[in-house]
Amino acid sequence: MGLKGMVVSIVAFAAGAVMYWAVTTQGHGFRVSTVGVILMIAGGVGLVVSAIVFGVSSRSTGSRSRTYDREATDAQGASSSVHEEVR
Repeated sequence: MGLKGMVVSIVAFAAGAVMYWAVTTQGHGFRVSTVGVILMIAGGVGLVVSAIVFGVSSRSTGSRSRTYDREATDAQGASSSVHEEVR
């Protein structure tokens, strides 16, 4: 979803608005304005949901770097400390 879902929702909303306000012909038993309202509602709901998903996914969850502390011992028995920060 996210950003692509927002674009699709805006397009659906715009198509619904055109169908509701700009189309004046009505088919027999088929109301284009009703379909326009349905598309506007679906586009609005989709935009809100996509915005929430986009906001949650782009929010940082804290520090992305990790720190490792370890002690290494060589073959002669000498030990050394290693501090490593990985981003």
